[in-house]
Amino acid sequence: MNKQAIFENYPRNDASQLIPLLQHVQSEFGFLPEEQMENVAEHIGIPISRVYGVATFYNQFRLKPLGKFVIRVCRGTACHVKGSLDILRMLESELGIKAGDTTKDLLFSIETVACIGACSIAPVMVINDEYFGGLTPKSIHKLIKQFKDKG
Repeated sequence: MNKQAIFENYPRNDASQLIPLLQHVQSEFGFLPEEQMENVAEHIGIPISRVYGVATFYNQFRLKPLGKFVIRVCRGTACHVKGSLDILRMLESELGIKAGDTTKDLLFSIETVACIGACSIAPVMVINDEYFGGLTPKSIHKLIKQFKDKG
C-alpha cells in the first residue's frame, strides 16, 4: 500500500491522530517500519522522538516484523506449575532467539502471554491459532520440526 492511501484519511498536523495512524500503519505492514514512523511524524507535525515514544510505550505496537509462525507460550499459574518455563527455554534454545524476538528467516516469533485460558491442558502454547497442550521439553523439537517443514 502506498503512503498516500494510508494517510489520506488522517488530517495533517493533528497530533491527536498519532495512535490511530500508527495502528493503521501496523495493520498494513505487520509492524512499524522506521520509514513509516518518519512519515507519520511528518504528516501530523510532531517530532519523530514522540512517535518512537508512543510506539515503544504501548505493547500493541511492534518495531520488528513477526514471523510466519507466532508462538505464544502461556506463563499463567497452571502452566507455570506444570513447567512452562522449561518449554519456553527449550523453544528459545531450539530457535536461537529469546521471547519477544523473531528468527532471522522470519519463520518464527516467540511471545509470552499471561494466560491462554486452556489451563486443563497445561502447559500450553499456541502457534498462530493452533493450540498445543500437555507439552514437554522433549515434544518441542518434534513440533518445531513440523512447522519448519510447513514453512
